[in-house]
Amino acid sequence: MSKRDYYEVLGVDRSVDKGGLKKAFRRLARQYHPDVNKEEGAADKFREINEANEILSDPQKRAAYDRYGHAAFENGAGGGGQGFGGQGFDVADIFEEFLNGFAGSSRGRSRNGPRKGSDLRYDMRIEFMDAVFGATKEIEVVKPSLCDDCGGSGAQPGTTPVTCSDCSGSGEVRRVQNSILGQFVNVTTCPTCRGQGKRILEHCKTCTGQGQVQKSSNLSVKIPAGANAETPVMIQGEGAPGVNGGPAGNLYVVLQVKPHEHFERRGDDVYISMNINVAQATLGDEITIPVVDGEEKLTIPPGTQPGTRFTMRARGVPKTRRNGRGDHHTIIQVTIPKKLTNEQEELFEQLGEKLGSASVAKRDRGFFEGLRDTLEDWFGL
Repeated sequence: MSKRDYYEVLGVDRSVDKGGLKKAFRRLARQYHPDVNKEEGAADKFREINEANEILSDPQKRAAYDRYGHAAFENGAGGGGQGFGGQGFDVADIFEEFLNGFAGSSRGRSRNGPRKGSDLRYDMRIEFMDAVFGATKEIEVVKPSLCDDCGGSGAQPGTTPVTCSDCSGSGEVRRVQNSILGQFVNVTTCPTCRGQGKRILEHCKTCTGQGQVQKSSNLSVKIPAGANAETPVMIQGEGAPGVNGGPAGNLYVVLQVKPHEHFERRGDDVYISMNINVAQATLGDEITIPVVDGEEKLTIPPGTQPGTRFTMRARGVPKTRRNGRGDHHTIIQVTIPKKLTNEQEELFEQLGEKLGSASVAKRDRGFFEGLRDTLEDWFGL
């Protein structure tokens, strides 16, 4: 089978410059590398791309190819088609670039560069009303802090860490491995300095070379109105200290709200249960109910049934992400007395005679049952 034109293989014009040629080759090499593309024919395609790049990336070979075509390299004259290890192609370079594209890293980045410290968590139990209207609380947190004696270096005062000789201060060790696909570079954290890039000859006695010690800090926590257990309070920069000059992490205060004696919270709404007696439910009354910010009058209409709910708009919990407040709901419970005085018994007996004796209640008829009866009356169904 005759060979395809090298420019066609790489998908470039004959006037392409060196930079455009390299860009096209890298793109195709990443696409058809056998370790990445498992489709049938990918390996042959990869060899073809590599061969085309080897010829066109060499000015002398490219000039010969432009003049004589493939004939310039027949009978071994050109040395084309040398496979995965051909001149001008670094498998490790291409494959590392491919992997770095997914990892979001860049070639040559040092592992001992500045890194942000870890975020920390603190659990705090607060009162119901503090969560409703907000509050400012003082807490004591024991957390990692830079060692004052060594300044976080981990070295004994008066001594200085030295550059790690095994990784030359990069914090990583590169090992070249040869395979049938060419040379691969394996990058690992330096075991000698553990990725720090420096070696401590004499460890700080205070922090034993860690560069950090546990310290107690008093912090002020501002709890927003309407806070709940699902909304942690973040205190920026109060987490663990950064590494190699990086910024400190954050402290997240996770709230645990104590239950209230009377109120129950559901989202931004507040619920309360109120007990009234039979006379109040029957005749109606005006009662005083507690709300989160005081007291309110509530009118009980005559004939109020147990379980009736009365709603007061915008008298609940302030909303954290928008203006306004939730609602206050009052659930009415009718208290049936268990013990009566003689006078009360006589009164209830008289009332019972007036109201009549027990009877079987009619079953509530649903909408569709009523509709069915209507159709039967109209059409004789």
